[in-house]
Amino acid sequence: MLNFRIETFLAVCQTMNLTRAAQLLHITQPAVSQHIRALEEEYGAKLFVYQGKQLSLTEAGQLFLQTATTMRHDAHHLKEAIRDLSSHRRLDFGSTLTIGEYVMPQPLIRLLQQQPELHLRMIVSNTADLLRMLDQGQIDFAIVEGFFAKQDYDSLPYRTERYLPVCAPEHPCAQGSYSLEQLLDEHLLVREEGSGTREVLQRVLEERNLTLHDFSHCSELGSLDTIKALVTAGVGISFFYYPAVQKELACGTLQEIQLDDCQITHDFTFLWRKGSVFGSYYREVFDLLQPTDSSC
Repeated sequence: MLNFRIETFLAVCQTMNLTRAAQLLHITQPAVSQHIRALEEEYGAKLFVYQGKQLSLTEAGQLFLQTATTMRHDAHHLKEAIRDLSSHRRLDFGSTLTIGEYVMPQPLIRLLQQQPELHLRMIVSNTADLLRMLDQGQIDFAIVEGFFAKQDYDSLPYRTERYLPVCAPEHPCAQGSYSLEQLLDEHLLVREEGSGTREVLQRVLEERNLTLHDFSHCSELGSLDTIKALVTAGVGISFFYYPAVQKELACGTLQEIQLDDCQITHDFTFLWRKGSVFGSYYREVFDLLQPTDSSC
């Protein structure tokens, strides 16, 4: 569906280097230059400029990139849709860790009970990785907790959740109430760089001119279950979306730390490439995947 010149343009955008783009496409560098010039002549605008030795996109190039990325995504989806006409339907999407582990099971059970012939693939990763896969057409849509460039994606609010600090029931912070700044003396356990859970906390702290480094001790772990186990053992405190600790709070193995200066909430967002011709289909899927509450 995409012609070779647009594929060349996307390769240059990926590498921001004509030589590396040529290597990626297995063509010569003069051929890459020729494809870009042909696009610029066709659309009547410069797409790239050099600033010193660094190649960068013009304003027209940025617009072209947004549209071409959506075109590539739709081309991939169209190929899958045509293939599905002679086989079973497929649904490929991504979700961030909290959503995939603690929100999606019930909606997916309901969906697969309604459509048992559906071939389902859910990829769980951080927001940055999911946006990259979405742009490259590897997934149809994503449900994320992190932040994203709103000019590049159409979106629907999937769910708004509380974001709260927790500790072990025997931890001193389990009693009384605290300001966010008073928690800086504690050992903080956080997810890895790039996770939506961590990014939300960083932004909340930035609003108060604070950073993660202001905590007396900060440990980084890539697993929510490991963080919960350490918090339960009294090693430190952490921040979770409510669905991730709902059962532990109800069962008494974790305790919410009461904040007296703020209550933090954040949206989970259902998103797809802006301007996609499959937008109405994604809205139908959004309705099918409405979340349900769970309990201990």
